[in-house]
Amino acid sequence: MKLVKGAWKILVAIKDGLVLIFMLLFFSTLFALLSARPNVAAIHDGALVMALDGALVEQPEAPDPLAGLGGPGEILKQHRVRDVVRALDAAQDDGRVKAVVLDLDRFTGGYPAAVEEVSDAVARLRASGKPVLAYATAYTDDAYLVAASASEVWVHPMGGTLFAGPGGSTLYYKGLLDWLGVNMHVYRVGTYKSAVEPYTRTEMSPAAREANEALYGGILSQWRDSVSRARPKARIAEFLARPAEVVTGARGDVSQANLDYGLVDKTGDRLAFGRRVAELVGAPADAAAGNFHAIAMRDWLEANPVDEAGDAIGIITVAGEIIDGEAGPGTAGGDTVSRLLLKGLAEHRLRALVVRIDSPGGSALASEQIRQAVLHAKAQGLPVVVSMGSVAASGGYWIATAGDVIFAEPNTITGSIGIFGLLPTFENTLEKIGVTTSSVRTTPLAGQPDLLAGTNEATDTILQSVIENGYRRFIGLVAEARNMPIERVDAIAQGRVWLGGTARQLGLVDRFGDLDAAIEEAARRAEIEPEDAYPVYLEEPPSEWLQFLASLTREEDQDEWIDSPSGADLAARIAADRRTVLTQALADAERVGRGAAMQARCIECAALGPMASGRETEPSLVRMLFARLLR
Repeated sequence: MKLVKGAWKILVAIKDGLVLIFMLLFFSTLFALLSARPNVAAIHDGALVMALDGALVEQPEAPDPLAGLGGPGEILKQHRVRDVVRALDAAQDDGRVKAVVLDLDRFTGGYPAAVEEVSDAVARLRASGKPVLAYATAYTDDAYLVAASASEVWVHPMGGTLFAGPGGSTLYYKGLLDWLGVNMHVYRVGTYKSAVEPYTRTEMSPAAREANEALYGGILSQWRDSVSRARPKARIAEFLARPAEVVTGARGDVSQANLDYGLVDKTGDRLAFGRRVAELVGAPADAAAGNFHAIAMRDWLEANPVDEAGDAIGIITVAGEIIDGEAGPGTAGGDTVSRLLLKGLAEHRLRALVVRIDSPGGSALASEQIRQAVLHAKAQGLPVVVSMGSVAASGGYWIATAGDVIFAEPNTITGSIGIFGLLPTFENTLEKIGVTTSSVRTTPLAGQPDLLAGTNEATDTILQSVIENGYRRFIGLVAEARNMPIERVDAIAQGRVWLGGTARQLGLVDRFGDLDAAIEEAARRAEIEPEDAYPVYLEEPPSEWLQFLASLTREEDQDEWIDSPSGADLAARIAADRRTVLTQALADAERVGRGAAMQARCIECAALGPMASGRETEPSLVRMLFARLLR
C-alpha cells in the first residue's frame, strides 16, 4: 500500500511539474508577443508624437508588477531624460518626421536641470526648421518650460496655466512627536543641514529659510530667463508678479489671459489641435476626425539606437536615494552600484569612466562604498569624469569627490555637505499608556541605544562624536579633491545647498556641460577622438519576468491622437500637486524607521523633483497589501 501511495505521489509531482513548465512556456511566449520589438521599417512620414505622460528621470525604476491592481489610480510613466533628448535630436534631419508633437497633458515634470535639458532639445529642433507643436489642457511650470520652445503652443479653452514657482509648505512633525511622546535624538553637523528640522522644530529655522530663499529664488530666475529666451514677446514677468489681476482682467478666463499675454499661440481642444497637425502632416483616409499620420516615440527610439562603434566609455549611474545594500534601478544601492561598476571594469575594455550622479544623497556608508569602487577604476589608470545631472547633493557630492573633473548644469542642485543621524526612542510614549521598563546594566553601553527606555549620556556623546568625525571626513575629501583649505570647505559646506552656477564660483564644480560633454571630456583624457567613443551603460538589464507581469496591468500606448487620454484641468492639476504632501509624510516616516544611522541627504532637493515621480497618483490598497506581502 505504501508503494502505491509513493508511486501516486511521484505521478502527481510529475503532473504538477509538467503543468508548471507548460504555464511558464505559455506566459513566456505571451510576454514575447506583447513585448515584441517595433518594426523599424514601419516608420513612415508623419508627426513624431512625444507623449510625456509621467516624469522625467535619470534612471527609470523597474516595472511594478502590481501597478494597477485593485484600484482606479492612474499609472504614469518614467521617461529617461537622455532617451527623450535623443528622440528629439534624431528628428532634426530625418525627412520622415514632418513635425513633432509634444503631448504634455499628463506630464508631471522633473528636476529643473532635466526639464531644461529637454527644453533645450526642443529649441534645437525648432531652430532646425522643423515645426514643433505643444498641447496641454493645463500646463504645469515644468510642462510650460518644455512647451515654450515650440513653434506653436496650444492650450484647452477651458484649461490654461498659472505659474506657482518653486516653494511652498514643508511638513514639521515636532508637535506630533511631542504629543505621541516620541523623543527624537538628533546628531548633526552643519548650520544649514535642515534635513533634521522637521523632527526637531515646528517651523523653518532662520538659517534654513535663508538658504531656501536663495535656492528657490535662483531656480525661479533661471526658469523665467529660459521662458523669456524661448518666447521673447511673452509678458511672463507681469504674469508671474500679478496673477490675480491678470486673471480677473480676463474675467476668470485663464486660457484667454494666457493668449493675451503671449504665453500661448492658440486655444483649442484635442480635436482642433489634431486637425491642425493633420494640415501639416496629413491623415489616413479612414481615420477619425482629429487624427493624423503619427510616429510613436517608442518606435522612433527603436529606429534610432545609440551608436556602439568605437572605443568604450563606461557610464555608471548613481540615481535616486543612496541606500545600504541592494536596490533596483532608480535607487542607488551601495552594493548594487559598486558591483555593477566592478563587473563592468572586468567585462568591458573601457578607456575611461563617467560617473553620472542624479541623487540627493542618503547613506554615508553606501556613498563611501560607491566612491571606493570609483577609486578602483582610477587605480586601473582610467580617467574619471563626474557628470552631475539634476541633483548631486550630500552623498551624491561625496561620491563626486572621486572624479578628476566635475561637470554640472547651471541649475544642478549640489552641495549640502553635511552629516546627520536620527534615532527615535519611545520612553515617554510608553509612559503615556502605563508601560514602564526596568533594566540591568553591566557597562555604560549595555542595551544601548535603548529605544524603549531612551539613550544615556554616553550613547549620545559617542553618536555625536561619530557624526562629527563623519563630517570631518567629508570636508577632508572635498578639500583634497578640490585643492582647497579645510577652513574654506567648512565655510561653504555646513549642509548648505547651492545651484550649479554658484557651486562653480565656489570651486565645487569645474565646468558646465551635460552628459555628452562629460563623455567627450572623458574621451579626450583617454587620448581618443570624441567621435570615436561610444557610451557603455553599466546597468543590469530589466527582468523579463517583471516586465511581463507589469505588461498585464499596464495599458498600451495609444497610437491615435484622438484616442489618447486627456489631461486634467487647471484645478485638478493644482489638487494633484497638493495630494503629494501626504505621500511625503508617509515617506518621511518610513525613512526615519529604515534610514542609515549616518546620513548625508538633502531634504530641500525632494521638493524640487517631479510631482508624482512617475508613480500612481493614488496607489490602491490592494497594491499596497500585495507589495507588503512580497517583501
